[in-house]
Amino acid sequence: MFRILTLNNISALGLDRLPKDNYRVSHKETEPDAVLLRSFQMHDMEIPRSLKAVGRAGAGVNNIPVDKLSNLGIPVFNAPGANANAVKELVVAGLLLACRNLCDAWDYTRKLNGDNEQLANAVEAGKKRFAGFELPGKVMGVVGLGAIGRSVANICIELGMEVVGYDPMLTVEGAWQLSSTVERANTVDMLLSKSDFITFHVPLTDGTRNMINDDNIHQMKASATIMNFAREGVVDDKAVCTAINSGVIKSYVTDFPNNITKGCKGVVALPHLGASTQEAEDNCAVMVATQVRDFLENGNIKNSVNFPKVNLPRGSPHRLIVANANVPNMLGQISTAMADANLNIHDMINQSRGDMAYTVVDTDSPIPQSTCDRVSAIDGVTMARVL
Repeated sequence: MFRILTLNNISALGLDRLPKDNYRVSHKETEPDAVLLRSFQMHDMEIPRSLKAVGRAGAGVNNIPVDKLSNLGIPVFNAPGANANAVKELVVAGLLLACRNLCDAWDYTRKLNGDNEQLANAVEAGKKRFAGFELPGKVMGVVGLGAIGRSVANICIELGMEVVGYDPMLTVEGAWQLSSTVERANTVDMLLSKSDFITFHVPLTDGTRNMINDDNIHQMKASATIMNFAREGVVDDKAVCTAINSGVIKSYVTDFPNNITKGCKGVVALPHLGASTQEAEDNCAVMVATQVRDFLENGNIKNSVNFPKVNLPRGSPHRLIVANANVPNMLGQISTAMADANLNIHDMINQSRGDMAYTVVDTDSPIPQSTCDRVSAIDGVTMARVL
């Protein structure tokens, strides 16, 4: 029986992927095999010794101590792309809010007083203040071309916009999913100078913090709108508000309101609605629960932020999984331990990711716990488990 600790409400569709005859799911588990969460802050949480996996029902993992878990041999799974459609649709909504001045226009209308004739006269007198522009021919700059960024880029092409994209980590597989008309920018600064709208779809790291800042915001068009549906901190909000007030740029649409932005004219601040649809919550939960289950039962790794991708179909009911430092002679020591126990290796796969390596070994006969203990004792091994 696997024990699953939920630190947030997880969609029932996702939890249904964990069969009740083999999984016990509760928010009260004290010795969990896995943790499922959304936004819960794990950084101050004591990590249970029983923990084998963490699953984030979403894309970002800033609320999870990934480095600490890596040192303990615990993979962290996420759900990239599961909320892509929800975020894409909100970006389109942000585009329309900005180009048609809808928030200011609605605020103007809802404050009108008088009878219907007076209202009609006020509407006609005031509507010119909110005249906007159309999207075809405008340039959208997309920073980050992962699942969400690609989805945004492609829908903007369909809306008649031109798209410039920046992502130095874009994979060949990702490029195949991107419209061939997207222009490539070699730097963020190159993208800023060309774009009427700029949207960010990157995680928050040291390299992405304050990608819009006092130094580069002056390269943008005076009519430009910045949109941040990625992470708070990717955009320097103070620099943006100063730029709007100075007429350097037109507006800012953000999913991360704070005391800097909420009172700034030209800012539309939404209450973190990016993935707030039932469909997105269901998709994220289903994806991450499926991945955690496959790891617990089979040792396979898919969509982990700290472990390499590994998928070894079961060729035997006897399997050992090992996480270790990516250093020489690890496979030799593991194989020696297996040979000394008179175990014949039926199949084996080893993959690495930076300083981390991960090995799955199938054998023709049962693997004694003593062999697993011997592998665990190898210097550099952070986790070994018999499945």
